[in-house]
Amino acid sequence: MEGLQEFLSKEFYHNTLENWAISLAMIFGAVIIARIFHWFLNRIAQSFTQKTKSSLDDVLLKASKEPSVFIVALLASWYGLERLHFTEAIDNMIGAVYYFIVTVGVTWLLVRLIDAVIEKYLLPMAEKTESDFDDQLLPVVQKGVRTVIWILGVIVALNNAGYNVSAIIAGMGIGGLAFAMAAKDSISNIFGGFTIFTDKPFKINDRIKINGFDGTVTEIGLRSTRLKTLEGRTVTIPNSKFTDGMVENVTLEPTRKVVMNLGLTYDTTPEQMEQAMSILDDIHKTTEGVDEVRHIAFTDFGDFSLGITFIYFIQKGADILGVRTEMNLKILKQFNANGLEMAFPTQTIYTKKED
Repeated sequence: MEGLQEFLSKEFYHNTLENWAISLAMIFGAVIIARIFHWFLNRIAQSFTQKTKSSLDDVLLKASKEPSVFIVALLASWYGLERLHFTEAIDNMIGAVYYFIVTVGVTWLLVRLIDAVIEKYLLPMAEKTESDFDDQLLPVVQKGVRTVIWILGVIVALNNAGYNVSAIIAGMGIGGLAFAMAAKDSISNIFGGFTIFTDKPFKINDRIKINGFDGTVTEIGLRSTRLKTLEGRTVTIPNSKFTDGMVENVTLEPTRKVVMNLGLTYDTTPEQMEQAMSILDDIHKTTEGVDEVRHIAFTDFGDFSLGITFIYFIQKGADILGVRTEMNLKILKQFNANGLEMAFPTQTIYTKKED
């Protein structure tokens, strides 16, 4: 026994072998404690959360298992290393490493919890919406939040470890400014996409007009939006254009306004003008797919015709081209049947004879 006691009392790196053995045993015990804690979370805590009505505790428990076990193992092993004494420089180094690792572990736990909440609650909400833009935006926001938390966590960890993070933050500021200048257009497009998502000026399958383009929205992306024009071509428009310019949503119109300017010849009598307006009124009443509001008026004496303005509105959902075709055919047939002659550009030239 005396020989063993003498052997254990020998110093090795400023500590006796006995202290080394006890510390290593405590570190090994920390691993066992972590395993027991993991078993507790899997069996006891999980069975308890499954009995509750809310699913939030199940989500948080599942997300926090690995980081929590990691943190518990670190703290328990730290208590074992505290028994050992080294030089001041080595003690400071070990302390800095542990502070850094523990802070990283806490950051990992926070990131896991936020990811779990987003995937459990926000992603299903985004999938239920008609637009697929939020489906694309949410993962980007999730990655952005995760990146910001990790950056802040590493900075705090370095600060706790005793490093001067002022220079790092200053460098990040300069680097961030340079990145922002280089990615100015991309950032502008992303914010434009976010504006589309929040303001919702249009959605998929809406017909819109912007910057001379008229077409149906086929895709709303993070950086750009695609239109299928009336000619069948696909146009890709940067999302920043929707914040800088005016967008006309044709689909949201309650009715389609149609303005017709009809010109009758100058030999048309006042009675025939009244007859023409009465015919237009009857045609409007007997045509399906038009709104009850209409405006008919004898509006002007033109250069070569007497002008009648006929304004009517096609109902939402009706066949616009079909309704206009029906209206025009009825007007042409009834005007011809009643002898109402349409005017076309003519000129009368008078010549003067000299004696």
